[in-house]
Formats: sequence, structure tokens, C-alpha cells
Amino acid sequence: MSEKKGFDPKEFEEKFYKIWEERGYFEVDGNEKIQKDGREFCIMMPPPNVTGSLHIGHALTFTLQDIIVRYKRMDGYKTLWQPGTDHAGIATQNVVEKQLLAEGKTKEELGREAFLKRVWEWKEQSGGMIVHQMRKLGVSPAWSRERFTMDEGLKNAVKEAFVKLYEEGLIVRGNYMVNWCTHDGALSDIEVEYEEHDGKLYHIRYPLADEEGFVVVATTRPETYFGDTAVMVHPDDERYKHLIGKRVRLPLIDREIEIIADEHVDMEFGTGVVKVTPAHDPNDYEVGKRHNLEFITVFDEKGILNKFAGEFEGHERLDAREKIVSRLDEKGYIEKIEEHRHQVGHCYRCHNVVEPYISKQWFVKKEIATRAIERVNEGEARFFPPHWINSYNAWMKDLRDWCISRQLWWGHRIPVFYCDECGDEWASKEESVTTCPKCGSKMVKQDPDVLDTWFSSALWPFSTLGWGNGEALKGVKWSEKDLEEFYPNDLLITGFDILFFWVARMIMMGEHFMKELPFKDIYLHALVRDEHGNKMSKSRGNVIDPLDTIEQYSADALRFTLAVLAVQGRDIKLSNDKLELSRNFTNKLYNAANYLLMNEKKFENLKNMQVKTPLGRYMLSRFALAVEETRSFIEQYRFNDAATTLYRFLWGEFCDWGIELSKASKDSVGELGAIFKEAMKLLHPFMPFITEYLWHKLSKTSLESDSSVMVLPYPEPVGRDEKIEGEFSAIIEAIVSIRRAKATVDMPGKKIEKVYIKPDTPMDAELAAPFIKLLAKTEDVALVTEKVKDAITDVSEHMEVYLPLTGIDLKPILQRLEKQQAKLTKEVVKLSSMLKNEKFVANAPAEVVEENRKALEEAQKRLKKVEEELLQLTSV
Repeated sequence: MSEKKGFDPKEFEEKFYKIWEERGYFEVDGNEKIQKDGREFCIMMPPPNVTGSLHIGHALTFTLQDIIVRYKRMDGYKTLWQPGTDHAGIATQNVVEKQLLAEGKTKEELGREAFLKRVWEWKEQSGGMIVHQMRKLGVSPAWSRERFTMDEGLKNAVKEAFVKLYEEGLIVRGNYMVNWCTHDGALSDIEVEYEEHDGKLYHIRYPLADEEGFVVVATTRPETYFGDTAVMVHPDDERYKHLIGKRVRLPLIDREIEIIADEHVDMEFGTGVVKVTPAHDPNDYEVGKRHNLEFITVFDEKGILNKFAGEFEGHERLDAREKIVSRLDEKGYIEKIEEHRHQVGHCYRCHNVVEPYISKQWFVKKEIATRAIERVNEGEARFFPPHWINSYNAWMKDLRDWCISRQLWWGHRIPVFYCDECGDEWASKEESVTTCPKCGSKMVKQDPDVLDTWFSSALWPFSTLGWGNGEALKGVKWSEKDLEEFYPNDLLITGFDILFFWVARMIMMGEHFMKELPFKDIYLHALVRDEHGNKMSKSRGNVIDPLDTIEQYSADALRFTLAVLAVQGRDIKLSNDKLELSRNFTNKLYNAANYLLMNEKKFENLKNMQVKTPLGRYMLSRFALAVEETRSFIEQYRFNDAATTLYRFLWGEFCDWGIELSKASKDSVGELGAIFKEAMKLLHPFMPFITEYLWHKLSKTSLESDSSVMVLPYPEPVGRDEKIEGEFSAIIEAIVSIRRAKATVDMPGKKIEKVYIKPDTPMDAELAAPFIKLLAKTEDVALVTEKVKDAITDVSEHMEVYLPLTGIDLKPILQRLEKQQAKLTKEVVKLSSMLKNEKFVANAPAEVVEENRKALEEAQKRLKKVEEELLQLTSV
């Protein structure tokens, strides 16, 4: 049976993860033996929806968090990575409602208590699948402390926060115009997604009430005209000044409304006459308040037109649109209908068209954010990349009161009670209230609505640490010292797309309740897109499933690819080619370990040995640089630069050169193995599985019976030896240069008799000779100070190499190069003329033009190289 090539991560990923978790390595005291006094680090997991499954955006967030957490844990910090899931009010209720509908039932038939019981059952059985999927990625949060936004402790914290804000006058209830989804109820401004929509602009004639004639108004929502309570013109509009104060009749229903003047009207737009529907348009709402107009609501919470719509009462508002327009047209009230492209708001959950709607809702007043905005701008929290502070400020500057009530059953029920007897209203932290504190009546009821999901998650940075929990889950999910040790959190890592949904709200709540901003640093990563830069979507068919990717490439390969691509502020273009490179990297590491073990049975820990050989000292010095850079980049959250440094050192320097050079220095292998082991610790936060595997493989130990790499100290910077680095840099340059010269005369793999090297700076011939002889395949090496005649010359940065032409027949080499020159010249001419053809460039697909440009650049590059080789051979 032949030995398999490469390694199979499936053999150890699940096994290692289980051991790590069972031993408690992920917990706050998992690294107790290496913890250093005064070092604490805390980061919160953005709680994924309990309905969700792991997508590639999650994979990026959790990978970056895990890198920093594993690094801090190994660096001696008492580390808390707080995990948990969000109850996702609208999404979860929709899931269970759909299940009921499939059974022919509705939530109303079940009743509130039975429905909530059903949701909890679903949550226990199917919810939280995502946290099991996350384990496949190798993440290391403190799972024993996993929270749920509706667990007993967090439920108490939500009541604590609500009641305090209510008593401070920062939570109020009133009739406001809100974004209304006829399926999901009230939405905050940022829960509305606007999309371009091909609609129509309907121009409707409103007859004047007391004289001949009419005015024409234009609207995209003709079904709302039943709620018009005025028609509005600009006070300076000469066309209509004579009509101000007169009245018009609404078509079909003959209700009269006044023509008013208001500077809000744009005289240049449309007819200059605007219908005013205060109950169904946010701008009209403000006009209505200014002019003391009547507010007429024409459809109910489900979007069904009411009595004000006359004959259309009982119709759904969007279904009725064409029927209303048809009737208006039939009666001669339609002036014209134009095609009109405009923005339409949709519910972010069910994609229903959102309506402006006046409703009695609960709001957090915007004043809660005043001090938080100031403190962020005073530098108490830093954004990475820094430009995100501009977006934060722009949104906060226009902040409006936050609508926090939702017309759902699943969620934190609003802790406000009403007395039917005396009309009193009060907030209470009590689970159940049966008696009015003012009049003693038993006719008490609780507000039926629940809180916006983001209200509870806004408390996440401190509620999970015990704030407001009372005694619930104390000592199980949180401990007495948590707030002191872990608040404020050190870092937040999340996607930029929830800056306003979540990040800004955590900042305002944290500052208000804790008097400190909840995090010192805020890292906002960009989107993960496909290789062409397109956003991933099911309709495009370009969605990358992280679980499938792990199955195909390994968790380490996915993590490393995401890290290497995570440039601050740039979208990540993920492709199979890049994943393939990372998988090849894991194979390279595996093969390097096998080579080392062919020469030594096992390897010491670096701290237990003194590195003496020249090659060992060189590789140790290069490792010292990698340690220094990796640490610095991780501390600056430059994950891509840290990953690139590790790749450069391990593949480019250690595997490609360290191992090659060791073939001429067998006494260095024991030292190289110790350095490679230490490098596995350096790489561990990025690729936890293979580093654990190779550490034990090289140590001749096993994770089952020994400690893990993840709780060993992270490599510390050590001094560099620049002298030895310079010497080996010259040796490597000489080997590369000789190989290039040999390739020019078609002798790449053949042994040659002698080469001459003319270095720019002194070179240690005794040290260099064994390495150059073996790896450049030459019998002899001589250092010279003058140019050698009758030799091929290769000029590099710090030296010239001369390869004598004695005994070499140049004729076939020249013939080959001349053929290549002719072929490449023909290709360059063809591609150049194609790209100069304006018709081709204008009509061909952009990707075809780009492919031809790249092909031309490549052909020109190859032609230049061939011509240089010809010139050198003919001038010898």
C-alpha cells in the first residue's frame, strides 16, 4: 500500500477540537499557567441569529476574532471571548409562523402563551445550529459562558435598562410616523432597504370646488389620495397665488380640502402642485403639523383600505392601486400616466413594501447619544480603518428617536403596565403585575408589544458580564469580577454593515449605563465577494458555503485565505485559486516536517537549546524578524500583513531555502526543527489544526497525552544577527544567479565544472562554498575581482556570476532562442493590432479585451527576456 501524499485534516480536526473544548482551553482560565498579572483581554462575539446558519461573512468575522483571541491567550492574557446567539424577533417568529401555516394553523388560534411555548421548543431543538457549525471553523470562544439574548439573566438586564430609561424620560410613547411593514409591524429607519423600482407617476385632476377648472397633482401612490387633507403650492408661485385659500374636491369621494401655501414645495418639480397626506408621508406629516391639518389614516395595520376609501373599502392597498386608477380614468380624472423610476422601501426581513404610517410606538430619545458622540470624537474609541468615524458621525448627526416597539409576540415584552380603572401607566421590572400601584385596581394589563431585537443586543458588551442580571446565572454564565476585569471590552470585530444597527447603539447604551464607551478599538471588516468582485447571492449562484469549503480545503486553508485577504477597508475577493494556495501551504508545511523527521527522530523546544551552526543562526535571525513583524501586525489588526509575513517566512525562507540549504549542513537540521516547531506557535492563531498536529509530530508527543500549543507562550522577539543574514543572503543570491546562467545555456540540471563570482562586498568563501557547490551543482567556486572572459554573465543586485563557455555548443541554443523570438514577435504584432482596433475594443466584452491586454503584456515580457539572452550569447 503506497503512502498517501499530503495530509488529511479530517483525521484530526474534529478530534483536536473536542479535546481543546473538553479541557477548557477556551475558557477564561484555560491558559492559567501562562497568565501574566494585569493582563486581561475581552472581545464580544456579534451574536448570530438563532435562526441562522454559518455564511462566509460569519466565517470572516469569527476567523479574525479567533486569531486575536488565540494570540492574546498565548501571550499571557486572561482572555474572554464571549459567545452567544440573538433571539432575532422577526426572523424567528416568521420561521415558526410558517411551520404553523403548513399545519393549517395561525398563531392567533394558538394564543400568545401557546405560541411562545412553540417558539421556545423550536429554539431548543433547531435553534443555535450555527454555534455547532462554528466549531468546524476551529473558533475558541468560552463556550461554557454562551448566552442567549432571552436567557433569564439578560431578560433581567433588558428590564433594568428599559425601566431606568423610562424613569429618566429617555423612553417615551407617542403617535409618531414610523416605517410600517403590514406583515412585521414597525421598523426603525435602518431596517428599511431601499431599491430602485420601475413604477409609474400618476397625474390626477383635482376639480376646484367653487369654480370651473382643476389643479393637477402627481403621485406614485394614488391609493393614498383618500387621506389628502390639503393641496399645497409655493407661496411665491405666480401660477397659483390666486388659488391659495380656495378649495378642491377629491375625485370620486367629493370631500373638499383647502389649497395651502408652504415653502416646502419645489416650484420646478412636476406641476408645482403637491397633494398633502399627513398620515401617509413623512414630509406631509411635518407639513400637517405646521398647518394644523387633519390626519386621516386610510388603511389599517394589515394594509386594508378603510371607509375613507369609499367604494374601495376592504381592498388591500397595493392590490387596489390599478382598480383606483382605472376608476379615476373612467371618470376623467387622470391627466396622464408616466413611467417613473424611483426608490421604494422594503422590509429587511420579509421584503414587503414599507409604508409611512402613524402609529403609537415606544421610542428611545436621540438625546441618549449626545455624550457618546462626543466621547468617540474625543478619541476614546478608535475605528479601524479610521475613515469609519466619518460614517458614524454622519449618521449620528442626523439621528432620530429610535422606534423600539415591535408588533410581535416573540421577544422581550415591553415592561410597561396600564390600569383600565384610573388610566395610570408605569414601567416595572416585575415579571407579573396584577395590582395598580396608584388605585389598587386589578384591571391591569401589560403592553402587548415586544422590544426591537437590537435593544437587547445593544446591552451585549456589559449585560453578558452580569450587569442588570440580578442573581440569575451568576457563577454559571458570569462572575462577580467580570465587569471590573472585562469592561470596557478591548476590541470589537464585526462587519461594517451593522455599524448603525448594532455598533452605534452599543456605544450609546454602554456610555449611558456604564459611563464608559464599551470598547477601545472597533475593527470593521468589508464584504466577502466572489473572485470577480460581485456580491454573493443565491440568484447569482456565486454563494460560497464555508462548511463546503472546509470539507474541500480544510478549516486552516479557509481561515488563512480569509486572513491573507483581509486588507483593512477593502472587500475580500475569495476564489478557489486562493483557497488552493492555502491548501498547498499546509501541504508544504507537512512535507517540511516529514523531511526534518527523515534526518532526526524528534526535536527539542527552541528555548531548551543553543543554536550554533551558521545556517541555524541565519534561520533563527529570519524567524526573529517574522516574530517581530507578526506581533506588530496583529496588534495593529493588519491581519493580512501578519499572514503574509508568516507565509513569506515559512514557505519562502524556511521551506524553500532553509531546507534546501540544510542538505549541505546536516548538523543544522536539529536546530532547524526546533525553529520550525517554534514557528508553529507563531502560526497557530491562523491555522490552529495543522500547527497542533505538526508540533506534536516533531516533538514525538500527542495532544491526547500532552498539553496543547494553544496554551504555550507565544514566541517573543529575540535579537537579529544581521551579519549572518548578510552572508546567507549572498549565498542564496549566488545560487539563484548561477542557476539562471546555467538555464541560459540549457544546462539547468547538469553539473558544471566551475563558476566564478565577483561580489560587490566581501564574501566568506569558506562558508559559502559547500552550499553553492551542492545547490548550484558545480565542482568548484572561485571568487574574482575582475570580469571573466569567454563566459556567460549573470548580473544580480550584489554580484556578477561568470559561467565559462568551454565545451558548450551555442549553435542549438541560439537556434532555439531565434525561433522563440520569431514566434513571440508575431504574437506581439497580432495582439497589438487587435488592441489598436477601436471597433474591436468598443464591441468585444470587457473581460475579452482585458484578457488580450494581459496576453500582450506577458508576450512582450517573454520576448524581452529572449532578446536579452540572445544578445548575451552573441556578444560573448
